[in-house]
Amino acid sequence: MSFLSLVASHRNRELAVLEQLQVGADTLASELIDAHGAVAGAVVLPTCNRFEVYIETDDTEAARDAVVDAIARASALDRETVEQALVPYEDDDAIQHLLSVTSGLESMVVGEREISGQVRRAHIEAQKRQQITPRLDRLFQSALRTSRVVAASTGLGTSGRSVVSVALDLADATVDWNGARVLMIGTGALAETAVGTLHGRGARVDGVFSPSGRAQEFALRHRIEAVELDGLELAIREADVVFACSGGESVVVTPALVAAARHGLDAPLTLIDLALHRDIAPGVGELRGVTVIGLDDVGSSAPGESVGAIDAARSIVAHAVARFGDGETARSLDPAVVALREHVFGLLEREVARIRPGAGAPQEAVDRADETEAALRRFAKTLLHTPTVRAREHAQAGEASQYLEAIRALYGIDVAVPDDACPVAEIDSEASQG
Repeated sequence: MSFLSLVASHRNRELAVLEQLQVGADTLASELIDAHGAVAGAVVLPTCNRFEVYIETDDTEAARDAVVDAIARASALDRETVEQALVPYEDDDAIQHLLSVTSGLESMVVGEREISGQVRRAHIEAQKRQQITPRLDRLFQSALRTSRVVAASTGLGTSGRSVVSVALDLADATVDWNGARVLMIGTGALAETAVGTLHGRGARVDGVFSPSGRAQEFALRHRIEAVELDGLELAIREADVVFACSGGESVVVTPALVAAARHGLDAPLTLIDLALHRDIAPGVGELRGVTVIGLDDVGSSAPGESVGAIDAARSIVAHAVARFGDGETARSLDPAVVALREHVFGLLEREVARIRPGAGAPQEAVDRADETEAALRRFAKTLLHTPTVRAREHAQAGEASQYLEAIRALYGIDVAVPDDACPVAEIDSEASQG
């Protein structure tokens, strides 16, 4: 059985395409498992700036076709568009990608901690629905464990920067947060995060509206008012800020609604829309006195993290990827294979980081970097294949010492010496506690 991940994110696709891909995401995993024998388990990870599917399968081509067909049917996108939008990763590459994503290395705001919670919720949802295999379950546990080690060991993300905080920083230009009245639209993970962040800035969250009808529970939990559809216009009129993150299937706030709500008012209104399926319609920002901040604005303004912290985090991820295979079986030369894999993966990640274009790069440059990265990953996989096979052969023949001497001579790797750059003890400790 193999791992397959199919990935579209803010790095390589427009947000409008990501929005369309996510239509039908709630039922995608069950559809794949029920209808296709090639898919043993599936976890779907939709967030405000990425859409990813993780699968365990015995036929990666059939599984990929099944995902593309299912998304094309649900989204009304043509099949070719869906196929081009989803970048495939297999086995070690899929493992590496999930661990990097969960650790915040692939986020719009690098190092942000919200993504690990989103991965955890996707994992729990798959468990509840019995859509996850034991090995896929172990992969997600490893990703969450690695994320905790990265956070504790590197300082990555300790600035507290996130999609929410960057959006609120952008709103500083039009909002005096002390006593500002906020209307929340949406009740999911981003809304939960936003409430605490808004209170920390001195704002007052007065009400919540949910297009899916979940406002009452959220309102009780946060001691605010649940707003019904017929009260939405008045709630907008009384607000200084509308924070929208419902991610529903339809637009909630239209130009007509905002114009009616603001009739006769001169006070400014700021709307923050972090929903991938936009809650705020185009044209609202054209109204007098109205400012709209969206995900595109956040992406272009996201701050960077220190190079040292990112490099340390990538080393931890490379080590965790190498060790994931080590946990599959127990062989006498597994530590040597892990050390070799870690060495190659570490070099690979440094090269991949070097070729990635910066924010705002043209799509042609992004596509070219994606092709180069895919070629580098194929090369790494080919490079590791023969040494891995030879390790098993030498172990079975009782010639482990010869193998260890060979990799020491060829690569300068001594498996008796731990890599200080990768907190092995912390990863192993997390594994024993998890």
